[in-house]
Amino acid sequence: MKYSKLFLLYICLLFSITGFAQKKQLQIVRDQIKAGKELTKAENTLRGLLADSTNRKNSKIWLLLCDALTKQYNQGNEKLYLKQKYDTAAFFSLTRKLYETMSSFDSLDAKSDADGKVHAKYRTKHATFLNSIRPNLFNGGSYFVHKNDYKTAFDYYSDYLMSAKYPLFEGYDYMQHDALIPHAAYWAMFCGYKLGDADKIMRFKEQAERDTSMLNFVRQYEAEAYLVKKDTAMYVKSLQAGFEQYPNFSFFFPRLVEYYAKIGEHQKALEITERALKADSTSLLFRFAKSTALLNLGRYNECIEICKQLIKDNESYADAYYNIGLAYFNQAIELNKDRQKYRANKEKIITLYQRSKPYMERYRELAPNAKSKWLAPLYTIYLNLNMGKEFDEIDKIRKEK
Repeated sequence: MKYSKLFLLYICLLFSITGFAQKKQLQIVRDQIKAGKELTKAENTLRGLLADSTNRKNSKIWLLLCDALTKQYNQGNEKLYLKQKYDTAAFFSLTRKLYETMSSFDSLDAKSDADGKVHAKYRTKHATFLNSIRPNLFNGGSYFVHKNDYKTAFDYYSDYLMSAKYPLFEGYDYMQHDALIPHAAYWAMFCGYKLGDADKIMRFKEQAERDTSMLNFVRQYEAEAYLVKKDTAMYVKSLQAGFEQYPNFSFFFPRLVEYYAKIGEHQKALEITERALKADSTSLLFRFAKSTALLNLGRYNECIEICKQLIKDNESYADAYYNIGLAYFNQAIELNKDRQKYRANKEKIITLYQRSKPYMERYRELAPNAKSKWLAPLYTIYLNLNMGKEFDEIDKIRKEK
């Protein structure tokens, strides 16, 4: 019994000493906040106290932390206003801290009583203040985008969007009335795209789709997200939807045509190019893509006709020369495969190689680094046309590879 009493006495003394020490800490913090000095130290003291589970429902500590952060924010804002030297990133960070702290405190402040009624004493005051500094969350995102720190920028845009639904802002209805919501969602999507993070790209997709000025890029990032996820079916579906909506946008068309060419669906690629040409019949890209689809389908004369018109419009269009050269070359190869009719076809084969030669040589001039495309055809052409000097030169290049 004696030891039990001593133990209880020890516990009481311990709580008394702990309580006294905490009161002293809080008084020092109050003095620091009032003086506007050592505010970071005051903040750290308060966060240390809140790390203890016994203090997490202590409104006094939460409110002092709110005051310490507000004081820091106001001091930083004043320095920026007066154009004094100040860490801009730290200023934006304070905005995030204030949102995090005041919203966390609100869940304690707005806790219902025994009768189920909510008496949020500080909600209006804190919501009004946070609403006044809300643009800094968006601006903080923009600041870090320009610094190429897309991870941090995403966090700012995410806070901007997520906070719109906080109970703290009941009645503000940001999702309906805040014009920056779609733009913040777009930039969050952009950051996710830069990070190669499919989840971040798609997290605020619905809000981003409301930004009609950037909807073509929104569709692009959606497709990129499926590509990251290796969901080919949805990737192609997104490309198709994007192309239907924005046929002239540089992202969708080439990737869609490339996909169909890769899987050997050349007729499908041709259909896509025909639809693209309805949107812009003068586009060099669309016309060339059609020539390539025709080339892959073995419709060589149509391919040659289109490419000759492309060269007429632009004499330096290297790929047009390549497609013509390949159209003649492929025909020669196909005839050459039938060895039983070689003698009968020999003259045609030689003529086709002769027709291919100037176009393939011109392509080589315009694209000297594209050896993988012109080396083998020219080697075969020079060999079949018995062009010793040219063949030796191309053979030497081939052996150097």
